[in-house]
Amino acid sequence: MATTVITNISSLVTNDPSLGEGPLGTVQDAAVVIDGDRVVWVGTSSKAPATDNRVDAEGRAALPGFVDSHSHLVFAGDRTAEFNARMSGRSYSAGGIRTTVAATRAASDEALDANVRRYVREALRQGTTVLETKSGYGLTVEDEARALRIAAAHTDEVTYLGAHIVSPDYADDPAAYVDLVTGPMLDACAPHARWVDVFCEQGAFDGDQARTILKAGAARGLTPRVHANQLSYGPGVQLAVELGAASADHCTHLTDADVDALASGTTVATLLPGAEFSTRAQWPDARRLLDAGATVALSTDCNPGSSFTSSMPFCIALAVRDMGMTPDEAVRSATAGGAAALRRTDVGRIAPGTRADLALLDAPSHVHLAYRPGVPLVSAVWRAGVREA
Repeated sequence: MATTVITNISSLVTNDPSLGEGPLGTVQDAAVVIDGDRVVWVGTSSKAPATDNRVDAEGRAALPGFVDSHSHLVFAGDRTAEFNARMSGRSYSAGGIRTTVAATRAASDEALDANVRRYVREALRQGTTVLETKSGYGLTVEDEARALRIAAAHTDEVTYLGAHIVSPDYADDPAAYVDLVTGPMLDACAPHARWVDVFCEQGAFDGDQARTILKAGAARGLTPRVHANQLSYGPGVQLAVELGAASADHCTHLTDADVDALASGTTVATLLPGAEFSTRAQWPDARRLLDAGATVALSTDCNPGSSFTSSMPFCIALAVRDMGMTPDEAVRSATAGGAAALRRTDVGRIAPGTRADLALLDAPSHVHLAYRPGVPLVSAVWRAGVREA
């Protein structure tokens, strides 16, 4: 198998402090050697071993591919009118998730598959090499199962989210819908997923319902993650920590006890600034979580309603500008933090033995991701050792 060295990297973020300077393990004038789908060597360009192929980074910066641990890509339809109403200051009571549910149910498998492929490719061009995505816009046994089958064909990590909202078909009997989500729907969906998720929030599922759903998923071998504390204070974060969830996602409204729980456990606080940007809602306080010692991830929450972006660089810029993160912290959260939220050790870092996922920037430093917001800085992407973009 041919080996490749990427050399003349101005500044390389490894996320391995043993390899370079500071928490990001930054190496100046760096080189990376790839063999197959793995990184096999990292160091300075002058010490790089001989390889079959050579790529000159020409003084560009490099960092691990972004790990987007929270997205909703299996959907159909458009919610432009809802966004326009919100941004125009008008109330908008119609639509929402139910609008997307109706459109998704009506769409063909081919249309949904094409949509997922489109957004996965879009994210890849912007440096995302690992992507989690969820069901949640079907809310019937058949539609949730097909969403997961389609997602699994295109993304690394697949999450069962039958408990996104109570299905419109069960609006008058939420208990019966919980029975469906934890029974026949789970039976159909578990073989296609690694994770189980629930929207624990006023207007969706309360703490007791969420606990029932997550425990049922865990009994089928799915690891919990939770949509928690996005719109209001509630039990979501505490429930996530109690059940050993991999992540509590959103974390906008947190008590001191919530912060302490996240700082003392293994549950990652995943922050989704695209949602706050698109809804003009309160920003999550990343500084508070980081200072407490919590592990933080950044993700896009790409979905057609509340965060229609697939751009991790955009989310990094928002986190630095509006959530109290330093550029180093935001980059780490978008790479190693996302990997922690997915309980992955093979991605989110550039070190011998890790998967060869790497993004090259048209900039001399990773700081430019926040310094030059909105500029398409990603010039090349390797995923599992293959140059993809």
